[in-house]
Amino acid sequence: MQNHTLNISGILEGFVLDHIPAGKGMEIYKYLNLENFDYCIAIIKNAKSRRMGKKDIIKIECPIDSLNLGILGFIDQNITVNVVKNETIVEKKKLDLPDKIINIIKCKNPRCVTSVEHSLDQIFILTDRDKETYRCKYCEEHFKK
Repeated sequence: MQNHTLNISGILEGFVLDHIPAGKGMEIYKYLNLENFDYCIAIIKNAKSRRMGKKDIIKIECPIDSLNLGILGFIDQNITVNVVKNETIVEKKKLDLPDKIINIIKCKNPRCVTSVEHSLDQIFILTDRDKETYRCKYCEEHFKK
């Protein structure tokens, strides 16, 4: 039986996002607006995983303070964020639901001020951590994951 391994070189400084559910890598790429950055980025889709069967992995070589990874907790709290410095993992961050989400989800209430004032940020506040419920800052419209 052949060993099918893929070797993606290490990164000097940045992040390795691991344990992404298979097929969600590109969604995370878009949520993090990675297309707007001039960083070296590797997206590995459908990598073999003992725990998950298949998973996606994203490697981002960038200064540590250049990305806001808080939205990842909203997408999936089981994603592992490995912080890399000098080609070594120096920290594994645990994700949690963010208290506030800005311009990621849109209010569906047609009477909400954000439906008319398109320049306003779409802001949702976490109102129930156990039920993973968010509400629009302006009209209190309910959003549940």
